[in-house]
Amino acid sequence: MTTAPKRFEVLLVPEHVEGGGVGAAADAVRAAVVEATGETGVSGYPRYTGGGMEADIDPATGAVEALLVDGSELDYSLKAVTAPAE
Repeated sequence: MTTAPKRFEVLLVPEHVEGGGVGAAADAVRAAVVEATGETGVSGYPRYTGGGMEADIDPATGAVEALLVDGSELDYSLKAVTAPAE
């Protein structure tokens, strides 16, 4: 049985940036390490919070399924990607 990661780093990058994960770190306009809350978000995925971000993340793929930044939805010109938190 696999367990969900306890934390991720969420990177907010401009929509035009290719790829994701660690490669996007240089292009990120904001980043935060989010930690598992033990709750499930409205998207059905585990909820992670930290650094002003509240995210529902698919632990199998690292895809951000829902995100609030400082209580607001993400601007259309940005996308959220994850990288392993160190």
